[in-house]
Amino acid sequence: MEWTLEVVVIPVSDIDLGKKFYADQLGFAVDHDTDLGRDMRIVQLTPPGSGCSIVIGRGAVPHMAPGSLQGLQLVVNDVRAARAELLARGVDVTPVMAVGPQGQREATADEDLNNRGFCFFKDPDGNGWAVQQITSRA
Repeated sequence: MEWTLEVVVIPVSDIDLGKKFYADQLGFAVDHDTDLGRDMRIVQLTPPGSGCSIVIGRGAVPHMAPGSLQGLQLVVNDVRAARAELLARGVDVTPVMAVGPQGQREATADEDLNNRGFCFFKDPDGNGWAVQQITSRA
């Protein structure tokens, strides 16, 4: 049996600001924005090429505080290019970091970052994201 992760709910304080950030700054596709009245609005967005979407909204996350979700991770095949794209879109993103046995440090320009290159950013509420480079898997 296959099990697929399809949706991750992200707690945000302002649905429109969250939608703008994820769609305009991160480039996620808006799958739908469904307003079901005063108590519920669901916005589903999907990163380019991903089989998993995120959902932000009202009534969708009653028990999580905005900004409380940490450790979300996107995977790309070139973290340097992904960081450059995020910067061009106005996202406050860290330098590319190389992670290894001694911890993390800023990556050098010619370093192989497969499985160990990361950059990090937060959404407007402080939900924390990592972008990891994976060009081949073991």
